[in-house]
Amino acid sequence: MMKTTTFKRTVLSATALLMSFSVFAQEEKKFEIAPAADLVSSYVWRGMYQTGPSVQPSLGMSYAGLSLTAWGSTDFSTSSDEYKAKEFDLTLGYGIRGFSIAVTDYWWSGEGARYGRYATDHYFEGTIGYNFGEKFPLSLTWSTMFAGGDKKENGDQFFSSYFEAAYDINVWGVDFTPSVGISPWKGMYSDGFGLNSIALKASKEIKITDSFSLPVFTQAIIAPEHDDVFLVFGISL
Repeated sequence: MMKTTTFKRTVLSATALLMSFSVFAQEEKKFEIAPAADLVSSYVWRGMYQTGPSVQPSLGMSYAGLSLTAWGSTDFSTSSDEYKAKEFDLTLGYGIRGFSIAVTDYWWSGEGARYGRYATDHYFEGTIGYNFGEKFPLSLTWSTMFAGGDKKENGDQFFSSYFEAAYDINVWGVDFTPSVGISPWKGMYSDGFGLNSIALKASKEIKITDSFSLPVFTQAIIAPEHDDVFLVFGISL
């Protein structure tokens, strides 16, 4: 099981969801569909390595602060003998002003695994968050697994939880997002209280032609809990 033994959503993290929900809530009441995709050099989730180069498509629908997003990840492994990482997540969220709530169904059992094993292979997580706005662009999110495969050996829920604080700044036309992520107690992220991720993400649109720019980002991640470091490059399409 890939995640329990090893960002989630460094590209589409709880912080990114929080900010998108806040934007939806501030816009007019109109239905929107947003297809997107990222190409990443490696897939890191909450300070834990998942797999190598991957394509990560998403499809979001929103109306009046309510949003439904499908997000996936598949690595570029081609050998028939090699495990091929595959993930499919669904997130239902609502945002009003700076406040947001969300419920996510994670499924990451890999290529060829059966999707319908909800009691063991799906992980259900609730997230609450708050974005303080443009004048003080700090985002705080708390996420807790409440059902599914996040269980102890005796069958009880771990209630694995993750808290993240992120702050957005723009310097010389580059968007920087420093963030810190911790796990408050024993669960899938650590054996107790753990500092899982200290990260800095830099995003910029590179002008290709007068009418086309390519959004790229690089994220440096220190994972003290796992004594590891990562440098991830990505392209958004």
